[in-house]
Amino acid sequence: MDNVFAFLFQFLGQFFGSIWNGFVTMLGAFNIPEYIRIITRYTTVLGGLAWVVAIIAIVLLVAVLGFIVFLIVVSLKKFIRNRRARKDTGSLVQEVRALNREVMRLNLEKDKILSMKVSQIGLNPNEIAELTGEEIEALNKGEAEGDEDTGGVRFLKLTQLDELWADYQPPEYDNEITLPEFCDRFRLFACSRLGLFYDISMIRRFVAAFASTRLIVLQGISGTGKTSLAYAFGKYVCNPSVITPVQPSWRDRSELFGYFNEFTKKYNETELLRAMYEARFNENVYLVILDEMNIARVEYYFAEMLSILEMPRRDEWVVDLVPSQWKNDPKLLENGKFTLPPNMWYCGTINNDDSTFAVTDKVYDRAMPINIDNKGVAFDAPDTPPVVINYHHFEAILNKAKADNPVSADTLNKLALIDDYIIAHFRVAFGNRIMKQIKDYVPAYVGTGGTEIDGLDYILARKVLRKFEALNLSYIRDEIDGLIAYMDELFGEENMNECKEYLRMLKKLV
Repeated sequence: MDNVFAFLFQFLGQFFGSIWNGFVTMLGAFNIPEYIRIITRYTTVLGGLAWVVAIIAIVLLVAVLGFIVFLIVVSLKKFIRNRRARKDTGSLVQEVRALNREVMRLNLEKDKILSMKVSQIGLNPNEIAELTGEEIEALNKGEAEGDEDTGGVRFLKLTQLDELWADYQPPEYDNEITLPEFCDRFRLFACSRLGLFYDISMIRRFVAAFASTRLIVLQGISGTGKTSLAYAFGKYVCNPSVITPVQPSWRDRSELFGYFNEFTKKYNETELLRAMYEARFNENVYLVILDEMNIARVEYYFAEMLSILEMPRRDEWVVDLVPSQWKNDPKLLENGKFTLPPNMWYCGTINNDDSTFAVTDKVYDRAMPINIDNKGVAFDAPDTPPVVINYHHFEAILNKAKADNPVSADTLNKLALIDDYIIAHFRVAFGNRIMKQIKDYVPAYVGTGGTEIDGLDYILARKVLRKFEALNLSYIRDEIDGLIAYMDELFGEENMNECKEYLRMLKKLV
């Protein structure tokens, strides 16, 4: 046994003794008094260059010692930081677990609240179970078979219209009125019945716009009667205009047509959709007013309508409302699709100020802008009743005006020369769409009682020359005078006053 202890003593002593000797030797490297003694011993021996070498050696040694101390300090800091991070991670994990438990508790409460809400809106117990998570797979199928079986209605307003208009008998329409009479009576009606005063030229521009496009834009400063003009038109044709105030949050088509709520399995119908559906049951003239149209981006929420209304055939004016057909859907919906009514026009009012968005060319090119910059002058008018007119006759008198008053060949030649001049000097051109609108608007304006040159003057100013606003006006300022002189040469100094006034206004903006 003694031999075993002797073996262990010598064997382990060798190991730990070496470690101790190494530790003592390492401490010896920091023996400052010994370094001082060595320097003192060689003070009288070394001199000159030898001392320079000695000082360099001292500096290097101090640097090595400092670096070793630095490494030790950094290692300690890193060790402490890692331990603290591990401790913080552990506390975060515990906190996340606690939050997860809280979320689970809140979800349970939400399910209970949803169950109560669903029961209040009249869904059956199976649907309540679906909404509280018991049969969630059935909810995600996209087919509301339970609603159909139990007689549920997802288009409540439209279905009510089916019943309301089932026994509709059309009134006796005044289908003898001419287009000039229509405009004159409209002006007198607005004055005598509504206290609104409009110049006859303004009425003619507004009515002629119905012949060129389905979208009319009334623009100008606030308070000049833009909304009132469209409102008065609805009263005049015995079918009040549908006023839809645009909101700044509008971004897509759901603001116009509504949307299907997957939660309630109901379709959220807008007032505009209800009016569109109603218009399909009769032949009245409908006008929708998009009030403050550019308080949101028109090219966002009205984009689909701009494309659909460009379709040449009216049976192509189709909107997809829902992806499938239910048995109890409104009768004018076919496979979830709705065809827009042919007797409806859309009128947007625009204020150009800091609170609104600029209307893009995409919208302006498809619309007919009418400027209302001045308040009407009061005048006396006899009491004038409204007219009861259907859209067939309204379109007929507009089409008759287009057929009877085509733009003359001389005017078309001058228009081509103006087009070439504008392209050459301003690098601006107008396409076939605007050319078609000119050929529709100008004859209709003549049919209302106006002149061809005035109609061309107005549509050129509002559809073509307005494109100059996108140019650098300081560079085209001198070219504007040349264009005015060229118009005087072609049309005479007494004509094209709208265009010339607009061009002079652009010069003042420089």
